Amino acid sequence: MGIVLGIDIGSSATKIVAMDESKTILNSLKVSASDPVTAMYGAVGKILCEERMQIADVEAVMLTGMGASYVEGDVYGLPTTKVTEFDALGTGGLYLTGLEETVVGSIGTGTVFVHAGPDGIQHIGGSAVGGGTLVGLSSRLFGIRDVEVIADMAEQGNLKNVDWGIAELSRDQMETLPDYATSSNLGKMKSTATDEDVALGLMNMIFQTAGTLAVFACRNVNLKKAVIGGSTATLNQARIMLGQVGELYDIDFIIPKQAAYMTAIGAAFLFQSK
Repeated sequence: MGIVLGIDIGSSATKIVAMDESKTILNSLKVSASDPVTAMYGAVGKILCEERMQIADVEAVMLTGMGASYVEGDVYGLPTTKVTEFDALGTGGLYLTGLEETVVGSIGTGTVFVHAGPDGIQHIGGSAVGGGTLVGLSSRLFGIRDVEVIADMAEQGNLKNVDWGIAELSRDQMETLPDYATSSNLGKMKSTATDEDVALGLMNMIFQTAGTLAVFACRNVNLKKAVIGGSTATLNQARIMLGQVGELYDIDFIIPKQAAYMTAIGAAFLFQSK
């Protein structure tokens, strides 16, 4: 059948996609487990079951992500290749958008950016601030590690109770920044701030950090578009807050429908495009 499994083994979850020889994505899913190898094998079994496929229907397995280093040998006896997360991310970003050249970023446990285009994939840089930051701080502050629950809390929050805006700290209008721009993330922190306010403030800090880094990355290679993937990027707050950064600096942030699976998709495509 020529089916290729692209598997992104992350620190908190494993994403897998099944792609056929026409480069069509047949299915995608996510499996969480404390052990990356257990999660990977569970993901393979689950996607084969959902697609009613046999091991023999799979031509190859393409592994990527930091957890791929824990996998040795071939998966279920299938030809298995490891590709760098940078190559898979950039390739996935181009595949999902149809662009010929762009900056591609992933907001996962941390944040990383690459330049993807005709000359290949080049790592630009990144930050240790990402979804892991949100989970870690929320666990400490609220006793909650579920990102969806944190996002629901943030929907009820008010940034004015935790963040300083530029207009609040200066009487003069800055020429290049509007009054609503943030001057200090979490710097205001009223004693009356609720957990919901703080949750929103944490998300604002993380997405503004990622967005600003994307702006720098785009300017570094003279581009105006940034494609953003990763599970954290699929949250509603990501679209809103990255969009605000984009408005400030004239950068178009694109979050594809299958952003959470961008790296796994890129890994599979690297095989099917040979």
